[in-house]
Amino acid sequence: MSGINKVILVGHLGKDPEVRILEGGVSVTSFPLATSETFNKDGRKVEQTEWHNIVMWRGLAEMAAKFLQKGKLVYIEGKLRTRSFEDKEGIKKYTTEVVAENFTMLGRKSDFEGDSRSVLKQEAPLSYQGNSAADDGQAY
Repeated sequence: MSGINKVILVGHLGKDPEVRILEGGVSVTSFPLATSETFNKDGRKVEQTEWHNIVMWRGLAEMAAKFLQKGKLVYIEGKLRTRSFEDKEGIKKYTTEVVAENFTMLGRKSDFEGDSRSVLKQEAPLSYQGNSAADDGQAY
C-alpha cells in the first residue's frame, strides 16, 4: 500500500508571490503563508501562528503571481516536499515546503474590487488547478 502526502491549508499570504523563470522557461512562484489558530490558556485567548513555505510551478505559478498578493486569504491543496541545498558557507541545509497543486482565492467580492492586479468581476472564490505532472526533483 502506498502512503498519502496531502496538505490542506487556509491562510493569509505573508508577502507578494516571488516569481522566477528557470531554464526552459519553467515558472516557479514562492511565498510564505500564515495559518493561525486560537485556544484558551489559563482563561485567556491565545493566538498561535504557523508559517508555511508555499511553492507553485508552471501555469499555477503564473496564476498565483497574477492574482495573489500579501494579506489575501487563500485555500491551498498540495503535498509536502523536503529538499536540500548548500548555503553560502557550503553547509548542507534542508527545508520543507508545500508544493501546491491548486488554490482557491477566498473572501468577499469586495476583497478583490479595486485591486489593480485582479480582473475579478465575479463572486469569490476562484479556483486554479495546477499541472498534474509531477514536479519532483526540480531544482530552483
